[in-house]
Formats: sequence, structure tokens, C-alpha cells
Amino acid sequence: MTHLHFATRADKPSVFRITPELVKAASRRAKPARGLRWTVSEDLVDLAWLKTAEGLVASNDMLTDPAFPLQTLAEAAPKLRWIHITGAGIEPLLPLDWLPPGVTLTNNSGVHVQKVGEFATMALLALCTRLPQLMTNQREGKWQQIFTPSIAGKTLLVVGLGDMGGAAAKSAKKLGMTVLGMRRNPKPHRYADAMLPLSQLHRGLAKADFVLVATPLTPATHHLIDAKAIAAMKPGAGLVNVGRAAVVDYAALTQALVSGKLSGAVLDVFDPEPLPASSPLWQVPNLIITPHCSSDDLDHYLPLTLDLVFANLARLRDGKKLKNAVDPATGY
Repeated sequence: MTHLHFATRADKPSVFRITPELVKAASRRAKPARGLRWTVSEDLVDLAWLKTAEGLVASNDMLTDPAFPLQTLAEAAPKLRWIHITGAGIEPLLPLDWLPPGVTLTNNSGVHVQKVGEFATMALLALCTRLPQLMTNQREGKWQQIFTPSIAGKTLLVVGLGDMGGAAAKSAKKLGMTVLGMRRNPKPHRYADAMLPLSQLHRGLAKADFVLVATPLTPATHHLIDAKAIAAMKPGAGLVNVGRAAVVDYAALTQALVSGKLSGAVLDVFDPEPLPASSPLWQVPNLIITPHCSSDDLDHYLPLTLDLVFANLARLRDGKKLKNAVDPATGY
């Protein structure tokens, strides 16, 4: 009998809260082989499931909760073989020195694709029409006609061409844009007209009318978009960040928006979150703030997550490699 456990929080927004009803519906869709037992618990009140669970589905905050035995997991959960994180990023869990030998960690990469593609379309069109500046002018009661070109033919640089970056690149191609892709391994991508290694970041930035950041946060990408990188961007360019806050130096970005070096930005990720009311970012001109909601589909996020979980469960039981397995060496 394989035991799969789902740990969630009662106070999570409905887009993230796993319920028995949702798991039951996903199980029916997957039609798993016999010999499966699944359970759902909230708020880590009861940890009895640790003794028998072979698979665990939870969010980062559940594993980092003081009530969860992260550092003694091998002893607390002797049968555990797999943990699935219900998000794409696992930065709060790094380094993965707590991960017991023989336990595979997977994430939700790919679940966000359709929604982040739609968000990218919105953000790029907003930047092209100078919507951030128009909104700033509206708050200030300032009438200033800003005439802008069509977005077709403009160049987008996607920094981090994984699942989310790829969705943004696909959306940009539909808008008639030229797409430059950038990632650690710059192999060709179906939605990129050209690929560049991270070592050519400034070259790529100089060519781009818009920059979309979707790369994971690692020691190598911390403040990748810093003051020097922003200085290399075209005057009047726009920036979108749907990756991780610390990949972009927000202090340097603020200066570029205030000075007019950049025409606008759309930020969806922050550190800390929620963004405090006292944060100066709320007052930065020509900036649109969305509270980390760019890629979480209200209707489909959890069903798609659970479909991925049950697909990986079948692979686990068949001894196959799991989808979205995290590499402990790279952290993604």
C-alpha cells in the first residue's frame, strides 16, 4: 500500500488550498493502480502520517514551519521517497542538505505556463503603451499625451528561458516581437530567435526594448540585473520581473525609473512578501506592482498541480524518473 500525503494550511487562498475534494477529483482523472492510500491534513496539527508516507505534497512554508521535522526527516519519515513542492521556486529550502538520501524533490514547474503567458502579454503591452507612466500621470492629475508605436517588431530579452520564460517568449512571438533568450545552457529554443549565454547579459540588454526576468534565484543570479546591467539597457526600455525579487536590484531599478532611464516596469515578486506598506516601492513612479499573482490560475492551478502529482506517483511506483526533479547542485 503506497501512502501519499497532502499537507496544506486552512488559511491559504483557495487557489493554493488543497482539499480532499480536489484530491479525489484528481485521483479519478488519473485512475491510479490499486494499492494507493492518500490523506490530507491541515496546519501540521497531526504528524502521524510521517511514519507511513512514501510521498508528501506540500508548500515551502509547510516544510519550513518549526512544527515540521525538516532536519530529522529521515528518522521521522523512514518510508519517505518523494516530496513535491506546490510551487516552482524552492529557495526557502536551500541548501538541500536536509534532504534524506534516496528522497527525490520535485517542484511545480510548468503548471504556471498558460497563466504566465497571459500575464506576459498584458505586461508587455502595458510597457509598450507606457501604461505605468500614464498611471503615474493620472495619480498626479497630469495631462501628458504619450504616443507610442506598435509592439510588433520590438525586441524582448527573456532572462531565464525555462517554463515560465518560455511561456513569455511564446506570447511575445504571437505579438510579432523578436525574442532573445538567455539561460545557463543557451541551447536553441522554439520561441527564441537567438540564444545567449549569461556571460553576454549586457550585450543582450543593449539590444532589448523590453526585458522579462524569469530566472530562478541562485548565488549566480542574485542581483544579476544590477546597476551596471540596467545602465546597459536601452534608454526608455521596460522591465518585467516574474522570477524572484533578488535577481533584480530594486534600488538600482528605482533610480532608473525616477531618472527616466527606463520608461516603466512591472514587478510581481518582492522580498519580503507581503510588501510592507512602508516600502518606498509603492511610491516609485512609472511602476506597476502586482502582489505575486501573475501565474497562479484561480480555476486550474491546483487541478494541474494534482494532475502532475498523480503522474509522478505513477512514475514513482514504476521506478521511473520523476518529472521536475530538482537538482540539489543547482537548486532548481
